[in-house]
Amino acid sequence: MGLTAFSVVQWPAFNSSNVTRAVTTVGQVIAMGVLAVAVVLARRDARPLLWKPLSWIGLSGFVTVTLGMPLAATKLYLFGVSVDQEFRTEYLTRLTDSPALQDMTYADLPPYYPAGWFWVGGRLADALGLAGWEAYKPWAIGSLAIAAVIGLVLWSALVRWDLAILAALGVTALILAYASPEAYGAVIAVLIPPMLVLAWGGLHRPGATRGAGWGAVVATGLFLGISATVYTLYLGFTAFAVTLMALTSAVLRYRATRSARAVLDPALRLVAIAALSGLLALTVWAPYLSAALTGRTAESGTALHYLPATGAELPLPMTQFTLLGALCLVGSVWILVRLKDSRRAQALGIGVVSVYLWSLLSMLATVAGTTLLGFRLEPVLLALLGAAGVFGVVDGARVLYLVTSESTRVRTASVAVAVVGAVAFAQDIPHVLQNEITVAYTDTDGNGDRADRRPPGVASYYGEVDAALQAARPGPRTDTVVLTSDTSFLAFLPYFGFQGLTSHYANPLAEFAARADAIESWTELTTPDELVAALDAAPWRAPDAFLFRRGADGYTLRLAEDVYPNDPNVRRYTVTFPESLFDDPRFDVQEIGPFVLVVRASGDAP
Repeated sequence: MGLTAFSVVQWPAFNSSNVTRAVTTVGQVIAMGVLAVAVVLARRDARPLLWKPLSWIGLSGFVTVTLGMPLAATKLYLFGVSVDQEFRTEYLTRLTDSPALQDMTYADLPPYYPAGWFWVGGRLADALGLAGWEAYKPWAIGSLAIAAVIGLVLWSALVRWDLAILAALGVTALILAYASPEAYGAVIAVLIPPMLVLAWGGLHRPGATRGAGWGAVVATGLFLGISATVYTLYLGFTAFAVTLMALTSAVLRYRATRSARAVLDPALRLVAIAALSGLLALTVWAPYLSAALTGRTAESGTALHYLPATGAELPLPMTQFTLLGALCLVGSVWILVRLKDSRRAQALGIGVVSVYLWSLLSMLATVAGTTLLGFRLEPVLLALLGAAGVFGVVDGARVLYLVTSESTRVRTASVAVAVVGAVAFAQDIPHVLQNEITVAYTDTDGNGDRADRRPPGVASYYGEVDAALQAARPGPRTDTVVLTSDTSFLAFLPYFGFQGLTSHYANPLAEFAARADAIESWTELTTPDELVAALDAAPWRAPDAFLFRRGADGYTLRLAEDVYPNDPNVRRYTVTFPESLFDDPRFDVQEIGPFVLVVRASGDAP
């Protein structure tokens, strides 16, 4: 409803006006005002039928206005269709075109990247009659709003409702600021703090009956299984943290009883979590695993070959002199102070320790020529410390209130400081996302338009290229494989590609490096007969069409290779096809804007 309302008005571009920023701030204040009313009503023990829906509306409204209003004048999401967002849009386009689990780029391959978030979004886009790229923004914002409310419901099962609302708002705001560009990962990250608290309750229950906590065990298994279908890294981290929890519980039980049998219960619960999550994971992983085990041998892949400067040092947000740093510092202190008597502090503390251990292991893995992408866990660390910070602020305000003989002035001042801090951080979120929002306005969308009303880029010619391909090869677009280095073409239209953007996003079954070598070898051929023979002899489904750029010496493509451990980790290079290779009736050559489209005659293609 919010996104629809935003679209009614012709807003100016965010990067050239402060109007949408102002309206965003107003919307955030209103949403937080709704949450404040819900907190007050919950504390007064008013009717839940009133304040529960208010809390859901307030939190989902906060997400919607924080992301939706700055993006109201563009059809694109944060980062547009640039860099990583390109392959994500391509994935959603693929699963909008068909519900079958297929690789985002390569024909006849099952997907390697988990399809859960993209599959649901694709089905919704198809039901609403939207193109995949056009559905990306509403699905990203909508799924984040839903995940935030689910997080609130989880928190409410662990703490009283008023505190749950505050914790959910704090975690959601942090995730919006530092994880929302990667929306499919953010929907998992926002749930990790309450899920770790729940998992600790399922794995470690000293003094409870033997059957207690199994509901939390099942919930943890379900969460890990869902994570496996959505975001592999967060699955790995959360499984690592849960395993560390089980080991911690076993040690504590052994110290308390001096009995080896004491470790069996947490071990059994961990096995149950693993079994349940593994079964759920197979819903999206089974096709890939089956192909890797029975068909082509998967390459090692280069998805983990990335080490930016932030991945070479431990994240220490609590040392920053900012609102974020202060909140994380309060959270760190609260965890240490309450570690002995608070299960929440214990669970969040184990989560924080797990982040740092994972980061250290990621740095150590560089010795073996890879990483564990530890730097991508920084949003999770912020969420964990942020949740702890909210609890620390509440506990600190309560202590201050009691120390000052329950002074109403102190209580009012504490609330005022907290409200000012919350508003200050919330209204700064669009500033944190300034670059991501700007790209959403400067990239050319699938309609060939730029939201900032400036001249569009080369993507504005994609419609003509598509029309020419449809005329040359009538039928479903998925019947055509296109070789191009302008891979955003595949993000907007569901053609299959012969080669992906980079090896880091390529399916290990696709043999990225071998395909690149084959493409380069084709440029060295001298006659159309040699090219046709080489295409027919390729071990993969050969290109039905080539989308080139015109160069000084022929038709050019820009390819990429992995150069890790260098940073940047990708080297771009250009290959040139002689024009004479396509001077043959078996190829139809058209110039469309900056592109040269070469289509192999349908009767000639195998």
